[in-house]
Amino acid sequence: MDPVSRDLDRRAADSWPEKEATADLQTQMGDMQIGGGEDMLMDDYDNLDDKQDGALITPEGSTDEPTEPLADDYDAMRVRVLPKLPDLEPEFEATYTWQIENYRSLTRKERSPKFACGGHPWRILLFPFGNNVEYASLYLEQAHDDQDKPEEGWYACVQFTLVMWSKMDPSIFSCHTANHRFNAEESDWGFTRFAELRKMFAAQWDGAGRPMVENDAVNVTAYVRIYKDPTGVLWHTFENYNSKKQTGMVGLKNQGATCYLNSLLQSLYFTNAFRKAIYKIPTEHETEKKNSAWALQRLFYLLQTSEEAVSTQELTHSFGWETRHIFEQQDVQELSRILMERMEARMKGTDAENALAKMFVGKMKTYISCINVDYESSRIEDFWDIQLNVSGNKNLDDSFRDYIQVETMDGENKYFAEGHGLQDARKGVIFESFPQVLHLQLKRFEYDINRDAMMKVNDRYEFPEVFDATPYLSESADKSEPYLYQLHGVLVHSGDLTAGHYYAFLKPTVDGHWYKFDDDKVIRATLKEALEENFGGEYANMVNGAGVRNPYTRTISTKRSMSAYMLVYIRKSREKDILVPLTDDDTPTHLARQLNEERAALEKRRKEREEQHLYLHVHVVTDDNFKAYQGFDLASSWDADPNVPSSPHVYRVLRNSTVGNFTKTVAESLNLPGDQVRLWVMVNRQNKTTRPDQPLPDLNMTITEACSKYSSRDKPFRLWAETATTIEDGKALWPNANPSPSLPPSVLIFLKYFNPEAQTLKGVGHIYMKKTSKVAEMIPAIQHLMGWSPSRDPASLSSESHSGLPSPPHSTARTSLCLYEEIKHTMIEPLKAKATLQQAEIQDGDIVCFQRALSEKQAAEIASTGGYTDAREFYDYLANRIFVRFIPKIATEQEDGTFTLPLSKKMSYDQFSAKVGEHLRVDPTHLRFTTILSSTGKPKAPVRRGQVATLQQVLVPAIGTYAASSQRPDALFYEILEMSISELETKRNIRVTWLPEGVTKEEPTDILAPKNGTVQDLLPPIAKKANLSEQSASALRIYETQQCKILKELDPKTVLAGIPDYATLYAELIPEEEKTADDEDRAIYAFHFDKEPSKTHGVPFKFVIKPGELFKDTKERLSRRTGIKGKQFDKLKFALTQRSAYARPTYMNDEDVLYDMALRSDIQLGLDHVNRTRLFAGKGDSIFIR
Repeated sequence: MDPVSRDLDRRAADSWPEKEATADLQTQMGDMQIGGGEDMLMDDYDNLDDKQDGALITPEGSTDEPTEPLADDYDAMRVRVLPKLPDLEPEFEATYTWQIENYRSLTRKERSPKFACGGHPWRILLFPFGNNVEYASLYLEQAHDDQDKPEEGWYACVQFTLVMWSKMDPSIFSCHTANHRFNAEESDWGFTRFAELRKMFAAQWDGAGRPMVENDAVNVTAYVRIYKDPTGVLWHTFENYNSKKQTGMVGLKNQGATCYLNSLLQSLYFTNAFRKAIYKIPTEHETEKKNSAWALQRLFYLLQTSEEAVSTQELTHSFGWETRHIFEQQDVQELSRILMERMEARMKGTDAENALAKMFVGKMKTYISCINVDYESSRIEDFWDIQLNVSGNKNLDDSFRDYIQVETMDGENKYFAEGHGLQDARKGVIFESFPQVLHLQLKRFEYDINRDAMMKVNDRYEFPEVFDATPYLSESADKSEPYLYQLHGVLVHSGDLTAGHYYAFLKPTVDGHWYKFDDDKVIRATLKEALEENFGGEYANMVNGAGVRNPYTRTISTKRSMSAYMLVYIRKSREKDILVPLTDDDTPTHLARQLNEERAALEKRRKEREEQHLYLHVHVVTDDNFKAYQGFDLASSWDADPNVPSSPHVYRVLRNSTVGNFTKTVAESLNLPGDQVRLWVMVNRQNKTTRPDQPLPDLNMTITEACSKYSSRDKPFRLWAETATTIEDGKALWPNANPSPSLPPSVLIFLKYFNPEAQTLKGVGHIYMKKTSKVAEMIPAIQHLMGWSPSRDPASLSSESHSGLPSPPHSTARTSLCLYEEIKHTMIEPLKAKATLQQAEIQDGDIVCFQRALSEKQAAEIASTGGYTDAREFYDYLANRIFVRFIPKIATEQEDGTFTLPLSKKMSYDQFSAKVGEHLRVDPTHLRFTTILSSTGKPKAPVRRGQVATLQQVLVPAIGTYAASSQRPDALFYEILEMSISELETKRNIRVTWLPEGVTKEEPTDILAPKNGTVQDLLPPIAKKANLSEQSASALRIYETQQCKILKELDPKTVLAGIPDYATLYAELIPEEEKTADDEDRAIYAFHFDKEPSKTHGVPFKFVIKPGELFKDTKERLSRRTGIKGKQFDKLKFALTQRSAYARPTYMNDEDVLYDMALRSDIQLGLDHVNRTRLFAGKGDSIFIR
C-alpha cells in the first residue's frame, strides 16, 4: 500500500460511524464510506471550493493472489476488484470502459458517455486535474437528466469499483472500491484523491517501466453491481429519515442517557397484551403528572398515533426522576421489575387485576433432596424473569443447564434433615412452569477478579430463534401444552461498562419482519442483524487481525462491543394471544380526548405566535377581581394564574381595533350592555403601587394608540373596568363625566373591609366622594355597600382601635368604624374623621380600608388564637406572608401528608409550629421540623427551637451565605414525635448497628438515649429490636470502631457524653466460644481489607485464638464466627498485620499456628478480600418509581 492509501485508510478509520460494525471487511469499508466519508461526497460540481478532499482507497496490488489479472480481462478483474458481499443478493451488474484521449487537453470536469445498469443510466465523472487537490478525482454518477427523471423515491444500492489503467500496458492500473446508496439527492459518489497527478505522468508507475498516462491516453473502467435492499435502509445515511413513513412506527426520544429505558418501553409496547392490560387501568379521574399508569398509557397511545418520535419526559416525571436520574444509565432488569410492581399495584381491583402475572410470571422450585432417605425440603416461588450466566456458557441451553445444576451436599457440608440427622443430599433449582412471555436477563456484566473491576463479557453467546424450555421443567410439571418459545425481542448493549448505548430488535407481529428500535429511529432489520450480530465474540473475516473501533469507548477491539443483554421469548402456542392486534375499543377514550384537546391548544398557541405582531395583550381588572382579592392594590399580580378569581383577565386584542369596540368586548364578558362599562387607565405611581388614574376619553382611538399614549413601554397595557351604578332612561350616568366648574370635583375611592373575626381583607367596591367632603361622610356609603341599615344614631368614626362591639346589620346600636388609607405596601395610615378628602390628599384610585372597632375583650379573644385585631397588623402580615410547603419526613404510600400553609416571615418558632399543629390536629410541642436541601430534596438539618427567632431565619439563615443558597426557602420536612421537643432536647440520638449473624448482616438502629446516660441505657432498646430474652440481653457487647477497625470495647458504665457524634458503634451477642474460652485462650481483633491493610472495609470483630491449633482448623471457626461460608469464604486470604496503617501484612498458611504468631498486643488478623461496596461507589441512587 502506498503512503497516500495508508493515510486515507487511517483517516477513514478515525471517522468510524457510531453504529455497529458489520462482520465482513468489505461491508465495513462501505459503512465507512457512508458514515464517515462525507468529505468524499460530491454533490455540486459547480461549487468546487466547498469540497473536501478524501477517499477510501483500495491498494493497487495484493499479495493474496499469485498473479494479477490484466485490466482488459474484465471478467478476471471483476472477481479481483469487486468481490461479492456476503448476505446480500446481487440484482444487476455492468462493466463499462471509457477510453480517454488527449488527457492534457481535457477541461476541468469531464463526463463519460452514459451506460446502463439495472435499467438506469450511469456515467463516470472525471476531474482530470483534481478537485482542488493534486490528484485526479474520479466518481460514479447516476445520469438521469431533466427529461429522464427517475420515479419519486428511486434509489439504488451500488457496489462499484473504478479502475484507471494504461492503454499501452493493461498490467498497470489503480483501483478503488466503495458502496453507496444512490438517489436523487445523493446522485454521485467516488474518490477525490484517486491517483496522484505527479505519479500518473511520471516516467514509471510504481517501477512498472512506463507511465500510467502514455501518449496522453488512459482508460477508466467502471465495474458496477446493484444489490437488492433486504431492509429498505441498506447503506442509508438516515438524513431526513422518516420512521413512520418507512415502517409505520415511531421511536422514543433520548433525554440524555435514557436509551436503556427506551429499549425496554418499546419491548413492552409491542407485547400487545401488556399494552392492552395497561389501557385497562382506570385513570380518567386521575390525570395528574405523578400518576405513572396514566403517563404510561399516554406514552403508549402517542406511540400508536404520533407521526414523529415521542418524548418520555412525562413518564420519567411521573416516576419522580430528576435531571440527574435522566443522565444515569440504570439496570434494565431492576427497572422492569419495579415497573411491573407499580403497574400490578395499580391494577388491583380493576378488570386488569393479575393480567401481568398471567403473562410474565412462572414458577420455580428450590429443593434439597436427601440421597439415602426419603426426605425433601422444597419451596415453590414465582419469578418474573430469569438471570442467566453468560461467562463460561456458549449458548442459551448451556446457561439453563448451568442454572438448574445440582449441587451435592456431602462430607462436611451434609444437610441436616429433620428426623434423619445429617444426610448426603442434592440441592438445586428446577422449573415448574414458564410464563407466556419469558424475559431472560443475560449477565453481560460481572466482576473480573484479575482487573478488580466490573467488566463487560463480550464472549460469543448464541441464542436460537425458537427455544424449547421443556428439558428444564420438573418431572411433575404440566407438559400438556408445548413449551416452545419464539424469539420476539433482543435488547442490545453496545460499548462497555463506562460508555455505551442501548437499542432493541423487535418482531412486532407473528409473521412480520424484524425492526431495530434505536431511540428516535425505527429501521427494518434482517434476522441476522437481530440474532447473529448480537451474539458477541470475535468479528468474522478480519484482515491481519485488525480490530474495529468502538464508537463509544473509542478503543479498537477484535471482539464485538454489541451483544444481547435481554431476550424476550413468547410461547408459540400463545403468540396470537400475546400479539393480539389492538382496536379502538381497547384504547381509553379519555386519552384521545385529552390529547386532542392538548393538540388543539398547541395549534392555537402556534397560530397566536404567528399572528402575535397583529395583536396586543390587554390586562383588565374588574370589580369581581377586586372583591375576590386579599392583598395590596386591586388585584393579583399581572402574571398570576388566570384561573384564580382575583387575577386580571387578559384580552388578546387586534392592534387596529378601537377602544369603543374593545369596551363592548369587555362588557359582553361581564354580561352587560356596552355603554354600561367604562375603561380607566391604570398607572404605576412613584410609591410602586398601580392604581386607576383616568378614564379613556376617546373611544375612537385604536388600542395601539391608547397603549402608546397611556402605558409604559416595558409594562403591559393595564385597565380597570368600571361598571355603571346609576342608569337613567336606559343610559349609564358616569360621575365626573361632565364636571361643572362651579362644583367641587368628585374622587374615585376603592374600599376594602378587614374582618378581624374571619381574618380577611377583601375589596367591597368603589364610591365617589366630593373632595370637600369630610372623611366621616364616607360612612353612609360604606353602610350602603355593606348592606348595613343606617341606625337612628349614625355610625361614628372611632379614634381608638378597640372600642365598640360589631353590630349586626340591622342593629340600632351605635357602630364605631376605623378607617385607614392604603398608601403603599409598608404604609397604612389612619384617617382623621374631621379632615376633608382634599386635606387627607385623597385622589382618584386611592384605597381606604375600614374595620369595625373591637372591645378589649373581643380583641383579646382573637389575639389568643393567633389572629390579628388591627388592619395595620394584618397588612404587615400580608407584606411578610409566605406560603410554606410542609412535607412528611417519613412518607407513606397510603397518604401523601403534604400541605401548604400561608404564614408570616415574622412568626416565631412557637407561632408557626402552632399553625402546623392546628392543621395536623396534633400537639405542636410534638412536632420537629427539618430544612431541605435544594439540590437533592433530602433532609438537611433539624430546626432547633431555641436557636431561631423567626420563620424567615429558619428558611433563609443568612442572605448571601452558602446555607441560604443550599436549602429550600419555601419548604420544611415535619415529623410527629412520641415525645415533646423539650424532652427530645434532653436526649441524644446514637446510631448502633446490630449484628445478628456474624458480620454478614447489619441492621442499623437509632436510639434516643439521655445525654447524661451511659452505655447501659443503649442495651434495652437493642435487646428489644433483636427480640432477645432478658438472659440473652445480659450477653450484649457494644464496641466502637474507627476506620473499620475496633478501637475499644465499651463498658456499660461508659458515659455517653464521651462518645463522639461521628463514632461508629456495633452491638453483638458475645459468642459462646468466647464465653467458654479456657484460661490459655487469647483474643485478637480482626478486620477486613482490600489488598492493602490501609484499604479497610466491612465490620471488624473479636476472635478467640487457641494454642496449638493449625490455621486450617482456625479457618473453620472463622467461618462460623463471621457467617461467611462456601465459595465466598474460599476467596478470603488471611494475614497478620500491626495496627499501624503502613504495616506490611504477613499472609497465613494452613499449617501455621495463629496463637504462636500473634504474640504482640498490637497485632491484628486481616481478612483480605474485595470490597464490593467500592465497585458501586460511583453509581447513583438505586432506580425507583414513585
